[in-house]
Amino acid sequence: MNPEAATIVRFDNLTLGYKRHPAVHHLNGEIAAGSLLALVGPNGAGKSTLLKGIVGELGPMQGRIELIGLKRENIAYLAQQSTLDVSFPIVIHDFVAMGLWSQFGAFRGFDRASRQRIDEAIAAVGLSGLETRPIGQISGGQLQRARFARVILQDSPLVLLDEPYGAIDANTVRDLAALVRRWNGEGRTVISVLHDFDHVRQEYPETLLLARELVARGATAEVLSEANLRRARHLAEAQGEAHGAAICSADAHENAGHSH
Repeated sequence: MNPEAATIVRFDNLTLGYKRHPAVHHLNGEIAAGSLLALVGPNGAGKSTLLKGIVGELGPMQGRIELIGLKRENIAYLAQQSTLDVSFPIVIHDFVAMGLWSQFGAFRGFDRASRQRIDEAIAAVGLSGLETRPIGQISGGQLQRARFARVILQDSPLVLLDEPYGAIDANTVRDLAALVRRWNGEGRTVISVLHDFDHVRQEYPETLLLARELVARGATAEVLSEANLRRARHLAEAQGEAHGAAICSADAHENAGHSH
């Protein structure tokens, strides 16, 4: 088998960050097409940053991310739910239909086949009958179902999910996890930022543990060992202290400048 064809994302000495502060350091490795990969680590470990790098929202400070056989605009990316403005006046049907924008553009009408696809996506997430409900008048779980319906319509070989189960009820988590399994069963690559290790152990065969740098990567049971998790916590704490010290030092330097 051609190993080149089996890889969908490659990291080459990748460093990502904000305002010259690295959030992910010197990451190397590959993600195989068809992977079901959990991305875990302490708060501030760079997990969401890595997804933003893959989707192209954030350019590398160093190194590169290579997508193989895939254009960035064809990635299905579900950002954290808190990034969504629910006051925007749009009903569930139209909100879900936005998943077809990359194929149709914003202002072209949908044909019958597309309308059927929208209805099927809404049914697949259990929202049939709520199509005309404004998104500002539904629960967090229903909103997340609508966002998953939009991902269904994007029909992408690579799906990135950033904390897909935050602040939603157990039934919704169960239903959406079943959808993720289905996507992976269809051969799609799914990378999810997750915090619930029990869920990760149950649902994800492969895990990448990040604490701004790579701590461990491989079979979930091995990666989520107590030793690896302890090392990730120590790294995160040390980097947090170093970051805090750098800010204090910069402030002190600035204050010294003002005192002359």
